[in-house]
Amino acid sequence: MLTALASLAAGFGGVWLGTIALAPAPAPSMHDLVHHRLDLSGEQLARIEALEAAFAARKHALELEMRSANADLAAAIREEHANGPRVAAAVERFHNGMGRLQTETIAHMFAMREVLNDEQKAIFDDTVVEALTTEPQ
Repeated sequence: MLTALASLAAGFGGVWLGTIALAPAPAPSMHDLVHHRLDLSGEQLARIEALEAAFAARKHALELEMRSANADLAAAIREEHANGPRVAAAVERFHNGMGRLQTETIAHMFAMREVLNDEQKAIFDDTVVEALTTEPQ
């Protein structure tokens, strides 16, 4: 019994250690990249922070719109009990908000990119491409 428990503990320990030691490093977030890896000048940082503040407000408004659309969807499902016109309208409203958020996010990314010098743009571009093409683990 003691040997079986020791073996089980060693197995779990090996799996835990393997997931920590062998797990791929997470890709840096866009915020981490811009603020910690690109060595921004003071002027660049001020411009980026202004862009981020404006984007945060737009993002928040669109997220509220999507939450409201989900609430409408929940009410429509409760009342229609089918994929009826109110369900379809709520889904369309949610998808519209999600699409606008994606469009705003891409515009924000390109606005930040314009603040960078050529060397920083190359690092930025490589990181964005990698984030968009790397399979999740």
